[in-house]
Amino acid sequence: MKIKENQNIGELVAQDYRVASVFKKYKIDFCCNGNRTISEACEKSKIDPLKILSDLDAATQTNGASIDFQSWPLDLLAEYIQKKHHRYVEEKTLEIKPYLDKICKVHGEHHPELFKINEEFIECAGAFAVHMKKEELIVFPFIKKMVKAKDNKQPIEKPGFGTVQNPIAMMMDDHEAEGERFVRIAELSNDYTPPEDACNTYRVTLALLKEFEDDLHMHVHLENNILFPKAIEMEKELSN
Repeated sequence: MKIKENQNIGELVAQDYRVASVFKKYKIDFCCNGNRTISEACEKSKIDPLKILSDLDAATQTNGASIDFQSWPLDLLAEYIQKKHHRYVEEKTLEIKPYLDKICKVHGEHHPELFKINEEFIECAGAFAVHMKKEELIVFPFIKKMVKAKDNKQPIEKPGFGTVQNPIAMMMDDHEAEGERFVRIAELSNDYTPPEDACNTYRVTLALLKEFEDDLHMHVHLENNILFPKAIEMEKELSN
C-alpha cells in the first residue's frame, strides 16, 4: 500500500493500525483529530511530510499485520470495546489512583506537578466512568438493534434521541476533552519520564499512565474512526 499525503489519517489507521506508532512518534493525534490529511497535520505541526511518509511505508512493511477491525460486524466491535477497553479503564483507574496519592505524599514537595497530574487523572476517571455508561446504555444497544434489524431485513424504530448522530457527537466531544487532558498529563510528566530521584512506585505510576494513554488512543480510534462512522452509515441505510 503506497501512502500519500492527501490520505485521511483516521481512515489510514483504521486500515492498518501499525501506522499508529508513526503518528504517535510525531505527536500527531490520529483518534480525536483523525479527520484530516497527512499533509494538513504536517503543515500544522511543521513536520516534513516526506519523512512521515517514509516512516509510514516502513511501518506497513513490518511483520504481523494488525487486526482488521474494519471487517468486524458492528455489534461484535461494540462488544469488544466494552469488554476490553471499558474494563481496562475501570480496572486501571482503581490501580493508578492509590499510586498517584502515594507519590504525591512522598515526592510532591520536590515535584509539585504531581498534584496537578493527580487532579487531571481523577477528573478523567470520573468523566470517563459517566461517558462509558452512556455508551453501554444508549449508543451500543442501539447499534446492536440496527445490526439485528439489518440482518432480519426489518425496519428499526426511531430512537428517543432522534438519530444516532446525536449521542455520537456527544461521545466524540468527550473523547476530545479526555485526549486533551492526557496531552496535559504527558506535558506535566515530561512524556512520562521519571526524574532522577524517582522511586520504583514513581516509575511504575508513570509507566501505568503511559499505558493508560496508549489504551485510550486505541479505544477512541476504534470508536471515532470505525464504529461511529459505520453506525451513522448503517442508520442511513435502514432509513432508506
